[in-house]
Amino acid sequence: MATLTKQQIGSVLAKQGILIAFVIFMIAFTIANPKFLTMDNVFSVVRSSAILGVMALGVTFVVISGNLDLSVGSMMSFSTIVVLDLHDKIGPFMAIPAMFAMTLCLGAFIGFLVGYLRLNSLIVTLGMLSAIHGLTLTYSGGQNMDIADKEGTWFSVFGQGTALGIPVPILIFIALAALLGLTLAKTPFGRKVYAVGGNGTAATFSGIPRARTVFFCYLISAACVATAGLIQASRSLGSQNTVGQGLELEVLAAVILGGASLLGGSGTVFKTVIGVLILGFIQNGLLLMGLQFYIQFVVTWVIIILAVWLDIAAKRGKLWSAIA
Repeated sequence: MATLTKQQIGSVLAKQGILIAFVIFMIAFTIANPKFLTMDNVFSVVRSSAILGVMALGVTFVVISGNLDLSVGSMMSFSTIVVLDLHDKIGPFMAIPAMFAMTLCLGAFIGFLVGYLRLNSLIVTLGMLSAIHGLTLTYSGGQNMDIADKEGTWFSVFGQGTALGIPVPILIFIALAALLGLTLAKTPFGRKVYAVGGNGTAATFSGIPRARTVFFCYLISAACVATAGLIQASRSLGSQNTVGQGLELEVLAAVILGGASLLGGSGTVFKTVIGVLILGFIQNGLLLMGLQFYIQFVVTWVIIILAVWLDIAAKRGKLWSAIA
């Protein structure tokens, strides 16, 4: 009986361990600082998590398809710098679609290498992380970008505006989450993404175009990165050319926290949203407790390791391997 109880506890922890840990964190943070669960702080956390969340929505498609995308941080820096630079040169009406087109080209290139040439996604996107960073520095001449007339532009609406009392970045995040969530759960394309990630060989023999499916997953990821870059540029109306540096790990952590398996074939957009909020609230709680911001990097690493462990544990139904 005791053995059965241990197995049941191990199974619950493997499947719901992250949520249990999150509840414990929330209780601890609320006790440590009563301001933690106030509406102002909750809105602040969701708003600050919107950029990360938008990027994570696209990466969810990539991960479910059985691949990785470590280039999203550098790509976000690129899109932010490009739209800020073009804003003063050709105006925001033309700058926004131009930036989206350039970012989608980067996503298409990665999708071609991974989908059609069957190159390893880890190696490709790790290389593109460095290549896109170099492209951003070359484009900007190593300089930061700022909009000249910050007071006279409507461009700030995407990052600073509100509608019905809700910040626009949150509305964009919610709208994209709803759209992509329905796409993944209710469309033939979404089913193809799951099939390719679950068993690419079987999907191919079933007539599913594996290469094209992976290609479009990277296009979706690039479109989400471009949207995140738009929000970031609009929020500050200026940016360093390394603004997205390091975000790729936080995005990946959020996606894994949401239950998407690194092995592919499982995950949902809704759970990714939950993962983003978990990461955002934990980081916010650490700051309210008076810890330095760089502690977040250590916590993010711990969360990634914990999430991967629980992901593997959920597959085998217990926390420890048979060998251990």
